[in-house]
Formats: sequence, structure tokens, C-alpha cells
Amino acid sequence: MKKHILAAFAATSMIISCKESTTKTETVENPDGSVTTTTTTETTTGLVDSSKINQAKNDIKNTVDNAGQKIDNSAEKAKQDINAVGQDLKKGVQEVSRDAKDAAAKGAQKVEDGAKKLKEDLKR
Repeated sequence: MKKHILAAFAATSMIISCKESTTKTETVENPDGSVTTTTTTETTTGLVDSSKINQAKNDIKNTVDNAGQKIDNSAEKAKQDINAVGQDLKKGVQEVSRDAKDAAAKGAQKVEDGAKKLKEDLKR
């Protein structure tokens, strides 16, 4: 959408800049003493240097493309960073899970050892 806005702005500014208007006002005193005022307005579009227009278009296009590329690069870097954080979280959860399983297994082993010892003590 930004490309469209910039392109429209560039086209509008080129169209506006292609017109030139000149206003001339002449005041003439007639031999009988009366004064005549003549206003002349000239509007010329003239021949436009297309090489300058093409250069301006190319400059705008390059600027917009560069901005789009920077946005794409930033989005890709953000995606990679998010994936890296996700992998770190996954590893952390797996480690915590292993630690919890190991602790539960050790606790269960202690309970079993205690039960065996109690059973032997009761037999005596």
C-alpha cells in the first residue's frame, strides 16, 4: 500500500510540476488621457524532459524497494529470533521435565527402600 501512495504522490507532483503559469499586467495611457489595463495569463505545459521524470521514477522505485527489503529483513530476523526463543524454552521445559522425573523416581525408590526396611523390621 505504501508503494501505491508513494507512486501516486510522485505522479501527482510530476503532473503539477509540468505546468508553468505566467501573468503579465500592462497599463497603457491613451492619448485622450484614459488608462487601459491589460492582464495576460500564459499557461504552458511545454516539453517535459522525460529523462528527469524517468530518473525520478527510478529513484522513487528504488527507495520504496529498499524500504520494503528492510521491512522484509526485519520480519525475517524477528521470526528467527522468535524461533530461537521457542527452542530455548522447549529445551528448558525438557530439562525441567527430566529433573522432575528423576526426582520422582528417587523419591519412589526411597519410599520402596523404606517400605522394605520396615517390612524387615516387622518380621523380627
